[in-house]
Amino acid sequence: MKVDVRTICCIGAGYVGGPSMAVMADKCPHIQFNVVDMNPERIESWNSNKLEELPIYEPGLSQIIERCRGKNLHFSCDVKGNISKADMIFISVNTPTKKRGLGAGQASDLKWIEACSRQIADHAKGHTIVVEKSTLPVKTALTIKSILEAYIIKGKNNKTNVKSFSILSNPEFLAEGTAINDLINPDRILIGGDDQESINSLMDIYINWISADKILTTDIWSSELSKLIANAFLAQRISSINSISALCENTEANINDVAKAVGMDSRIGEHFLNSGPGFGGSCFKKDISNLIYICNHYGLYEVASYWEQVISINEWQQKRIISTIVEKLYGTISEKKITILGFSFKSNTNDTRESPAINICKNLLEEGCYLSIYDPKVDSNQILKDLKKENINYEKQIDNSKQIETHNSVLESVVNTDAIVILTDWEEFYDLNLREIYELMRPPCWIFDTRNVINVEAAKSYGFNIWKLGNGKFK
Repeated sequence: MKVDVRTICCIGAGYVGGPSMAVMADKCPHIQFNVVDMNPERIESWNSNKLEELPIYEPGLSQIIERCRGKNLHFSCDVKGNISKADMIFISVNTPTKKRGLGAGQASDLKWIEACSRQIADHAKGHTIVVEKSTLPVKTALTIKSILEAYIIKGKNNKTNVKSFSILSNPEFLAEGTAINDLINPDRILIGGDDQESINSLMDIYINWISADKILTTDIWSSELSKLIANAFLAQRISSINSISALCENTEANINDVAKAVGMDSRIGEHFLNSGPGFGGSCFKKDISNLIYICNHYGLYEVASYWEQVISINEWQQKRIISTIVEKLYGTISEKKITILGFSFKSNTNDTRESPAINICKNLLEEGCYLSIYDPKVDSNQILKDLKKENINYEKQIDNSKQIETHNSVLESVVNTDAIVILTDWEEFYDLNLREIYELMRPPCWIFDTRNVINVEAAKSYGFNIWKLGNGKFK
């Protein structure tokens, strides 16, 4: 059924739902967008008059929020009311990896998807288009459809409000840090479904700012699977170049030169060939783990084993960075103070989910050192929360905050420290005042550059010892 969409509800005000609906609202002023979430603190942050207090940092996002909020973009906890008046509903909730039970550690936990489906079934009116926006395992639409159909049957039997639904898959392909540009100028828009009229209704929204030749339509299963595979391929490239960074260090080659040469091949391309401490974020590890689970489920054990190696290389890269730091600092970092520059999993975002910094910092703390941490956008409470040590025996967290200091600037963070470890490639780290930093540190001063941001010759001229990931001349 073709729907003239005038009101949209998005369930989930996180990293996908918030920015996606903001851009849609900016490009479609004739449509009302209501973003709902059960977390009142998150909604309060989205409604804050201080734009720097938005729960998500993305370049360009605050300007869009300022233009649209209160006009055709609204944030609230009124899930029921906004579902009931919506022509189209986007499901954009978290799908974490299961921590226990069948498939623990690999399968996606779909409890929030199921909860959303029940809320939609309860409160929607008339015909509603339901759009999967979250990254989901293939065949998740069957779960949503079965729940919605059960409520439809119940409504008919009880002669209550008769309603109907169409289900579409419209996965996001956003990179945190460039999400706004990705939404405004996407490589493609993917829509999967079997109801052409509903597909057309969603296409009509995107046509407001995206060329029709960039909109790809498929069956719903191909759409669901495409998102998982896209993330798996991107993570694979990161693990591949990181494996070669170790080889470069042992052969006196330079990973930057190798990556540039390889990336100039048009069959390969230059993107996602920057070596570093490993991939992070909410999607890559989760989606590959889910892909492994699906492959094992269908008996494709060799395929599952192949993708397991992508995760293994990622973990190995972090371990060898930790080992290098300890080795260079005379075999022990106990009682030493180490500065960590960058805690988010990448620059231009305040997201720390699965950040390599978390695992690296936890292991350094286990070695008995003190950490002095600075990140331009991640607040101290988030850093301390991420680094709390879990006590497996008692299933609780141990407060190790006495070993951790957080700071508001680079210069504050380096006072009396023995080494600097650069874990995120924030723009300001490319132009550090190395002379002043050296004077504030305790010699011999080390820099461990995992993001290739430091000018080596300049650093050495001031007296720094330096190790650069993937550079065999500074191994």
